[in-house]
Amino acid sequence: MIVPRLSGERLLADIEAARRDNHGFHLWWLGQSGFLVQWQGRHLLMDPYLSDSLTLKYADTDKPHVRMTENVIDPQQLDFIDVVTSSHNHTDHLDAETLRPLMQRNPRMSVLVPAANRQFAAARLACPETRLTTLDAAESREIAGFEFLGVPAAHEQMDRDASGRYPYLGYVVRFGEWVLYHSGDTVLYGGLVERLRPCDVTVALLPINGRLPARRVAGNLWGAEAAKLAADIGADMVIPCHFEMFEFNTVRTDQFVAAAEALKQPYRVLACGQRWSGPTVI
Repeated sequence: MIVPRLSGERLLADIEAARRDNHGFHLWWLGQSGFLVQWQGRHLLMDPYLSDSLTLKYADTDKPHVRMTENVIDPQQLDFIDVVTSSHNHTDHLDAETLRPLMQRNPRMSVLVPAANRQFAAARLACPETRLTTLDAAESREIAGFEFLGVPAAHEQMDRDASGRYPYLGYVVRFGEWVLYHSGDTVLYGGLVERLRPCDVTVALLPINGRLPARRVAGNLWGAEAAKLAADIGADMVIPCHFEMFEFNTVRTDQFVAAAEALKQPYRVLACGQRWSGPTVI
């Protein structure tokens, strides 16, 4: 099993050390699509999956979710989170065994979910709907100094609920001089580049595990598609995710790296538990 670069107390020590640098921002990849962002002592946790809930759920089925990477941290150790996001309702992006402990340890923490998913998310998390903060595509909201803009995601279709709201979202997040784009799970669709290019994205956080019908799960960008999307929107940096979590749904990073280098798109492949600090000289 893959051992995270930093985990547990060592990861917490790195987060604490990074707080002394207020000139930029820091992010850590926590596995799958989970990222921790630190800026001016504030902490944003995006789509964390920090449990073995899916491995246990599918253990005796024909679709086992065999973990490839050790869990990077117990969510109960994260008692300093200001905002946590869920981009959609799939368990690796809305995990009760991750989010309930986080909510207990951080009673004032905002929990941001797509407006279309509020009722479902509240039921899964066993909390009142009023405990959740919501966003839809093209809506923006400031939380703890982070400004969020909802961007539709296609996983693999561009779905809407009966009220026309999107159950799959990406988030553009502005803070200080910087802009992150966390796509959630998505494939390319017409108009995505045009939505994102005016945002002046500093760092794009994009899945690269692709899509194969044999997996029997909704798919994502392939590595080459993620690199090209980052280049097309003018991202200063792209960091891949959604790999090395489950044996049946992963890829090597080679395709992504080769495409990014061919496009001269700056990129960084992080190990689970590794920090990246921005801005950087490119």
